[in-house]
Amino acid sequence: MKNEAAYIAQENKWCAQNYHPLPVVLSKGEGAWLWDIKGNKYLDMMSAYSAVSHGHCHPRILKALIQQAGQLTMCSRAYYNDKLGEFLEVLCAFVDMEMALPMNSGVEAVETALKAARRWGYKHKKIPDNQAEIIVMRGNFHGRTLGVVSFSTEEDYRSGFGPFLPGFKVVPFGDAKALAGAMTPNTCAVLTEPIQGEAGIYIPPPGWLKEIEGICKSNNVLLLLDEIQSGLGRTGKILACDHENVKPDAVILGKALGGGYLPISAVVGSKELLSVFDYGSHGSTFGGNPLAAVVGLEAIKILQEESLIERSADLGDYFLKALKQIKNPFVKEVRGRGLWIGVDIDPNLKSARVLCEELMKKGILSKETHETVIRFAPPLVISKNALDWAIDRIGEVFG
Repeated sequence: MKNEAAYIAQENKWCAQNYHPLPVVLSKGEGAWLWDIKGNKYLDMMSAYSAVSHGHCHPRILKALIQQAGQLTMCSRAYYNDKLGEFLEVLCAFVDMEMALPMNSGVEAVETALKAARRWGYKHKKIPDNQAEIIVMRGNFHGRTLGVVSFSTEEDYRSGFGPFLPGFKVVPFGDAKALAGAMTPNTCAVLTEPIQGEAGIYIPPPGWLKEIEGICKSNNVLLLLDEIQSGLGRTGKILACDHENVKPDAVILGKALGGGYLPISAVVGSKELLSVFDYGSHGSTFGGNPLAAVVGLEAIKILQEESLIERSADLGDYFLKALKQIKNPFVKEVRGRGLWIGVDIDPNLKSARVLCEELMKKGILSKETHETVIRFAPPLVISKNALDWAIDRIGEVFG
């Protein structure tokens, strides 16, 4: 059996280095816990960026997956299958929308929403051809395709990848006045995260999301919300926009929709918006496959039947209060909602990367973002005892 160094060397040799992993080689997961190849046990405080909200290897999803895998996994959307309709019906009801379009990765769903918005702008708002504009937020993260990085404001995501796709305007996150001022007759949509995740769990001012909903409606502009990380219970509500009773024209989902097993995403929105697609105008070979439909359906049922959303709200409040008790000069701010929390680190006093490495030695796996923020986002199935165990060890590292 290879040792840890051999696995790391092999991956570094053959895999293009687009990530900078912590030096741990994982081989097993169960619930909120992970084990490395040496048998060391860790509490997962990342949940694969919310993709493992249901915990690792949830037995109900595993059972559903195995049963369907022995029956039919792929047939493409060239044909109907007996699983997709039910999945999309339940998904639409769950998030109170009229229609859905299934994809695979989150960024595929973002691109799908952007295409739908542009076509809607030309068809319904009568924007002149090739003149549609979409407004996005500074500090945004919606994925890494060429189209999406065209409107990123993070230089690391853009460097060396130009020329970029036109048709986007950037305004400050949380600034409704700037958004209103950026509107033109050619604006077809606003795309934003309700809470900026990759940027460092940044929460906008209270009322901002509701205000931009009103600005969009008064200007006949679509509101598209990227809830790939924040949705499906992560913030203690089904959707993060539910905290302000905001109803977007479309919500973009992914990550947790796959239950920790498969990449599943979807744009879920109004019939008027998603009906702009016609046969051949958009597609995905794997999107909506029967195996994914069964896994996604079971993932939604588990969120409801195991009260994981309420669990996120209750334990999230508890965890946030505990972290805010930490007093250390290098901790600038602790912010979050539900089981989605960011600890802002002063880089002049401490390295967030080093802190994550020290947490790893204590049995906690997290990850820094932008070199200054440590994210804590455990699976929603985490127990209070496990959370207390983590709080003690975080206190030791941050104390």
